[in-house]
Amino acid sequence: MSIDTCKDQVEMADCVVVFVLDKITNLLAEEAILLQGVKHDIHYIKDELERMIAFLGVADALEDGDAEVKVWVRQVRDVANDIEDVLDESMLLSYDHHFRGSCCSFAKLVFSIRNIKSCHKLVFEIQAIRSRVHNIAEGHQRYRYKFYVPEQGSSSNHAYDTANDRRGDALLLEEAELVGIEIPRQQLIDWLVEDDPRLKVVSVVGMGGSGKTTLVKKVYEDAAVKKNFNSLAWITVSQSFKIEEVLKDMIQQLYDEVKQPTPEGLSTMSSIRLKAIAKVFLQSRMYLLVFDDVWTIQAWEAIRYALPDVNNGSRVILTTRLFNVASFSSIETNGYVYELKALSAEESWILFCQKAFHGNSCPSHLENISRNILKKCGGLPLAIVAVGGVLATKNRTNIREWGMLNHSLGPELDSNGKFDSMRIVLLLSFNDLPYYLKPCFLYLSIYPEDHLIERNTLIYWWITEGFVKRKEGRTVEDVAEGYLNELINRSLIHPVQYNDDGSMKLGRIHDLYRELILSKSRDYNFTTTTDEQNISWPEKNRRLSIHGTLGNLQVKRSNTKLRSLLTFGIADAQSLSCISQVLGSSRMLRVLDLRGAPLEMIPETVFQLFHLRYLSLRNTSVKILPRSIERLKQLEILDLKQTYITELPVEILKLENLHNLLVYSHVSYSYLPYNCSPGFKAFRGIGTLRALQKLVYVEATPGSGILGEVGMLSELRRLCILKLRKEDGRTVCSSIEKLRKLQSLNLKSVEEHEILDLSYISSPPPLLQRLYLTGHIIKMPEWIQDLNSLVKIYFRWTRLTEDPLKYLQDLPNLVHLEFLVGYTGEELYFEKGKFQRLKLLNLDKLEGLKRVTIGEGAVPHLEKLVIQRCPLLESVPTGIECLLNLKVLEFFDMPDEFIMTLRPEKLGADSWKVSHIPEVYYTYWRDSCWMVHSLKEKCNTQIAGHSGAVTKTYGRRNSL
Repeated sequence: MSIDTCKDQVEMADCVVVFVLDKITNLLAEEAILLQGVKHDIHYIKDELERMIAFLGVADALEDGDAEVKVWVRQVRDVANDIEDVLDESMLLSYDHHFRGSCCSFAKLVFSIRNIKSCHKLVFEIQAIRSRVHNIAEGHQRYRYKFYVPEQGSSSNHAYDTANDRRGDALLLEEAELVGIEIPRQQLIDWLVEDDPRLKVVSVVGMGGSGKTTLVKKVYEDAAVKKNFNSLAWITVSQSFKIEEVLKDMIQQLYDEVKQPTPEGLSTMSSIRLKAIAKVFLQSRMYLLVFDDVWTIQAWEAIRYALPDVNNGSRVILTTRLFNVASFSSIETNGYVYELKALSAEESWILFCQKAFHGNSCPSHLENISRNILKKCGGLPLAIVAVGGVLATKNRTNIREWGMLNHSLGPELDSNGKFDSMRIVLLLSFNDLPYYLKPCFLYLSIYPEDHLIERNTLIYWWITEGFVKRKEGRTVEDVAEGYLNELINRSLIHPVQYNDDGSMKLGRIHDLYRELILSKSRDYNFTTTTDEQNISWPEKNRRLSIHGTLGNLQVKRSNTKLRSLLTFGIADAQSLSCISQVLGSSRMLRVLDLRGAPLEMIPETVFQLFHLRYLSLRNTSVKILPRSIERLKQLEILDLKQTYITELPVEILKLENLHNLLVYSHVSYSYLPYNCSPGFKAFRGIGTLRALQKLVYVEATPGSGILGEVGMLSELRRLCILKLRKEDGRTVCSSIEKLRKLQSLNLKSVEEHEILDLSYISSPPPLLQRLYLTGHIIKMPEWIQDLNSLVKIYFRWTRLTEDPLKYLQDLPNLVHLEFLVGYTGEELYFEKGKFQRLKLLNLDKLEGLKRVTIGEGAVPHLEKLVIQRCPLLESVPTGIECLLNLKVLEFFDMPDEFIMTLRPEKLGADSWKVSHIPEVYYTYWRDSCWMVHSLKEKCNTQIAGHSGAVTKTYGRRNSL
């Protein structure tokens, strides 16, 4: 059986074994020299793992309740990890053999002896692994009865059955036990009874335990709702979905309601016949059907063909954890999607006190610890009820008992039987993940509690770990982004900040899911997190995440298991010394992230990591990148952001696999001087790095030939070039035209008044989404109006004399537009009906601007408008009162007489124009500090004591 067939047939196959199988297949295809003597053994191991993999998917769901199954699964994972270690060691030997080829004769002799010994050791290890695999296979035969694969759709899975029992418990909750339900309940009722005869599907989506079933049941039982329909049925679908059983349940309920016997032979009918019966029955009825816990689009499609649309106002409610299921089912019927959010802090506290203190107030000596425990529940009703119920049994005078739960909630989830129902509900989402998403989700256990997840960094980690598989016609980055979107769709990652194109920029994971995957990671030897409380060395773990101070961690002499080392908040020299020891003992590392560590020099042990694919030194004090960087032949990502490195060694040209080269300091263009240069000096030959996808920020050094060579980097997605001169125009334009995959382009001239000449471009990159132009532009480049994919554009110090809006107004996807000293004219006119997708607009330091006019129907979706340092502006934009989606209006450092027109208490002439906007602020300098004044809240906030601090504070707050 091929690996691909295994993957297709067993969606939940164990990720570790699949990963190793891929590696073995690649090794055999490459005919690795050092392993020729054990090729037969490797083939045997590969065949046995393929046989095992078909049973691991079932074992995943069973192992939590069966000790013998758990042992067998762990043995399979351990042996798979050991195989990977041997394969990586063989690759390292191959590399050392090649690297030592240029050594002197004596060195070659010494190395050859060592190499022969190492090869013999590898052969012995592979043969030993073969024996282990054979024993594990025999053990599986002895316990084969435990791995009986149930018939599709049967409900023999204990976890699913228990979860469904608990879902039934949710239907019995009393109204008094519910918190925060009234607003969503009323919204759903309004949608159900609205005067529209078309069949509509109302989807309620949210993570497991958020109260979807409870909410919908209260809507379903509402008297006004029942009065509106003459046929109602509640059908639980669940993961163990089987269409025949669902249809029989629905038909049984419908016939029981009208007190009629069900059709004869119902129990043996096919799904086609059952759908026909249901459709005939519902044809003459105004019905309301609830399908609770739908997990796939396919499940919904199987159901919907039994539901007639007879234009009589019938409705369907569907609950799901998956956003794609919710949107698919509702959009096709012009229905609605309601996302059930977590409870607010106030609602959570009310529910917590109901459960923990039986509706009484919390004793004052327990309030702080109770709120800390409650925070871990993250507004999840199921968790609050479970935790509150456990605390209700504890002694209220014994704070230590409560503190133990606060500090060990994760282990309690595994050991305390009172948390079983909550753990099972959470596990359903984990067990439902396809094999390729499980390692990606488990990887999130590396983050400290409450740490935000940065999209790009997470994607890089996944890719360089080897979790992301290439697909024909798509880049590996696109595939990884698809993985991220799947986890978001499943409510396992929650975005908290978005990019302009709608993708997640920052996200977070619910604390309870974090506790769950920490537990799973320990079981799988997948990840260890270490801090000053937990400083044990991970004997078998593949990934080590260090949080804060390490203390006296005892480092083992050698650790061939470790594949990732990541640090969060390392600040002391002792911890750094400990990390250096770890690096010296972990030659198999693929991912090394030392961001924020107190480093001034890169440890030499880093350059001995042959397998290293990702290296981040972000936010360190490193000043020099050594020539020995050439040894990292596998390196794909080199992140030197926010370091002091401004020159790179020419040896970097030997890194043929390098995809991302990030060397710059992030600056706020609004407040720093124009000549601030955060990039690195270029050198001849960079065009040989043909795999490069990101090159930022590179300086256009005269005579380096860099501008011509950039055009050779056909894989580039992101490019930033600094210190351009007017005479560079023709060359840089020629290179840009060749970059057909480019998505982000940032060009900056060498000085504020130096002309940025982009007139030579006639065929711009068709996929360009973000464009940053800094420098004097004589005439707006006409090719900009052809950028149909453009989402964001910045004009900085461009000093355009012609109104630029006419070139931009028809761009179909433009959502973000910013000018900083970008235009010298007196008026900006947004023509009628133009800028249909613009959401964010910033006008900064347009010193000649007097008027902004918004035509009828222009910028209809604008959400945030910022106007800064425009001293001649006479009034707020004409037509701003028609922008009904505008949520935030900010003014910064504007003249007092302008601000007076906005203040209603001073009878300002323009105050009525902004009265509909929820948030209106203006910032001004007063008494040696910047003050933010809210026109809505009638209050001032001091944000900085001197102008330098404003760059950080206001610049972040005001970021578009």
